[in-house]
Amino acid sequence: MRILITAGGTSEKIDEVRSITNHSSGKLGKAIAEAFLAENVTIDYVTTKQALKPDNTQVSIHLIESTADLEAKLKELLTKYTYTSVIHSMAVSDFTPESSVTIEDLEATIATEPNDLPTALKEKIRERTEKKISSDTDYLVIVLKKNPKIIQQIKQLQPETILVGFKLLVDVPMIQLLDVAKSSLEKNKADFILANDLSEINGETHHGYLINRQHKVKEAHTKSEIAELIKQEVLSMEESK
Repeated sequence: MRILITAGGTSEKIDEVRSITNHSSGKLGKAIAEAFLAENVTIDYVTTKQALKPDNTQVSIHLIESTADLEAKLKELLTKYTYTSVIHSMAVSDFTPESSVTIEDLEATIATEPNDLPTALKEKIRERTEKKISSDTDYLVIVLKKNPKIIQQIKQLQPETILVGFKLLVDVPMIQLLDVAKSSLEKNKADFILANDLSEINGETHHGYLINRQHKVKEAHTKSEIAELIKQEVLSMEESK
């Protein structure tokens, strides 16, 4: 049995020394990997340099930084290997910087009344010769563009894999959290979604709901409980095939 796990959080470059990232530690992904290791599986673990990682010879670590890196690595692995399950717990950046300019550059570009402001700003960036944005400006304006939804590519590349996705919201009612998770199941062709609320995550405490395609919900209250629940549901689904 071979499992693919993504964990940690992507980082998107602003320039050669600055990035936009998130607070994902990789603790849950590490716990999930350790739960599956008890079943003597082979694990490909895609993560970032900063995230916590499992330490076991059965785990192959694949380091990435950006969402583009993640997209390329998953395409490579999903083409090369057949996976019983893909557990996509990584916190992927929704947006990546397309351009960054000073407020003076922005004002000057707008003053030209361009038909396509993002393109005009990219042209302004090309005029910059330094690889690090100067800190002399009081305001830096960053233009972000939407990243592709990586989870939507997984079933396209490997339709038979058991896909576990994750949905994180912040301080919402349970019914809203589960409704969003149900929508994510359909949109991403996932087999399970782990729905969790940031306001209910603190250290090992991690309240989450695992929902399947029949909309049956199982609850867990810690990272280790979530990891064990995901493992048992994946193994049960694989056995029933």
